[in-house]
Amino acid sequence: MSNAPAGWYAPDPRVPTELRYWDGAAWTEHTHTQVPVSAPASGRGGTLKAVVWTCAAVLVFGTLVAVGGANDQHRDGRAAQQTTQAQVPSEPTEPVPVTSAQPAPAGNVASTPSPLPSVAPSPTARPSAPAASSTPAASPEPTDRPEPSHSVGPKKSVKEGTALAAARALTVKGRAAKTGYAREQFGNAWVDVDRNGCDTRNDQLKLRLTHKVMSGSCKVMAGDLADPYTGTSVHFERGGASEVDIDHLVALSDAWQKGAAKWPFAKRVAFANDPLNLEPVDASANRKKGDGDTATWLPPNKSWRCDYVARQVAVKTKYGVWVTQAEQDAMVRVLSTCPGKALPSFGSQPVIADNTGGPEPGSTPKPAPKPAPKPAPKPTTSPKPPASKDTSDPDYGTCKEAKKHGAGPYYEGKDEEYSWYRDADHDGVVCE
Repeated sequence: MSNAPAGWYAPDPRVPTELRYWDGAAWTEHTHTQVPVSAPASGRGGTLKAVVWTCAAVLVFGTLVAVGGANDQHRDGRAAQQTTQAQVPSEPTEPVPVTSAQPAPAGNVASTPSPLPSVAPSPTARPSAPAASSTPAASPEPTDRPEPSHSVGPKKSVKEGTALAAARALTVKGRAAKTGYAREQFGNAWVDVDRNGCDTRNDQLKLRLTHKVMSGSCKVMAGDLADPYTGTSVHFERGGASEVDIDHLVALSDAWQKGAAKWPFAKRVAFANDPLNLEPVDASANRKKGDGDTATWLPPNKSWRCDYVARQVAVKTKYGVWVTQAEQDAMVRVLSTCPGKALPSFGSQPVIADNTGGPEPGSTPKPAPKPAPKPAPKPTTSPKPPASKDTSDPDYGTCKEAKKHGAGPYYEGKDEEYSWYRDADHDGVVCE
């Protein structure tokens, strides 16, 4: 043992209700039963803290201590101490006095400790091993907390196939210059890219309007729209003060500054006429949006924002349009409120339009080939000169007059009358 001072120490873990006495060299047989005393806190309050904490330690080491039960009959304090230390290696080599201040253990411990009463040695006490260490093991802090639904976490935490995962996978770059942009760079107005006989605008009105009034199979004259941007109903009339626009969810100008400027013309036409990127909406809301992206504008109707952003992500994924960092952050914020929302289908329209509706603006159209000159028709039969006349006809002055009198025709080299008249077509015959 060591040079620990003599005194009362924490109980033997096997007899948690009895204090033990250390005489400075060995455990004695003196013990004393612990009796809690209700008294105000004093300078000796640390004593009860140590006792309570030791009892908590007994619960942890009880199983190991039980192994040494067979040695309870040993009375020699030093031998008992050595035996217990061999069986319970985790106990301290120094006795722990009950008067030493110990940190209050966690758990249901009385907030106001009471000091121990004065005790006297008892001749019936049994020596035992020193008490286990009263220093509690720190509870580990949890490290795997669930990510909040709105948090921007690692991509691997997002379910594959969702709009949120696709938004995080978009290419992030800075916005390019708007130089050279014009609406005509995406085709002239609305093109019948799918060659179904109707232009794209009428296709969209037919798809979304209710109570439609039609003129023929294509032209929509009137109807009602449940506007997704405002959550209101909008009436449409062709030729009147129309309150319905066909919006490009990803604005054409925005696409131009994020990759489309370098696309072939047929791809830009496909982009501008793709149903995935089109939605009939309230004209006023559409004009407030302008060419804004997700970072600068969202529909006032909050219940449709997940659909709106998911469609934008699908369009940019299909056509390879990049996003700015601010735009991607805004997309992730919106889609984190609906993390299970699937990425919309790309649809059947190809990314290269078969029908562009005309040549690319600024291009020089190839001139139409000039038709080859038609050859002069060949006569089916060659005219035969009449038989020679015995006498010459009078000179009538003009073939018109000659023909009135039944004269002519006259042939070069056969009739002297030939020289009297003008052979305008140089065919060797006059007054024919």
